[in-house]
Amino acid sequence: MIKTPVVVKTDVGFDERPIALLVQEASQYASKVYIQIGEKNINAKSIMGMMSLSLVDGERITVVTEGEDEKKAAEGISTFLTHGVK
Repeated sequence: MIKTPVVVKTDVGFDERPIALLVQEASQYASKVYIQIGEKNINAKSIMGMMSLSLVDGERITVVTEGEDEKKAAEGISTFLTHGVK
């Protein structure tokens, strides 16, 4: 299991389109991928779960990955969240 702290970077916020892209990114990996915010632990492959988060620019979260490609998944999701959704 890998836990990666991330500060979210977005110029436009996380509405339906960016969330859908994030779910697509997470779904590429065989590993389990979760986003932790405080006590919440949301499956990053779940569109409904991710929509419930309401991520904003500058928010501190933790990306948790577990499985055969967990390192690659952690890097991919972290990159997506830190390079800004345009």
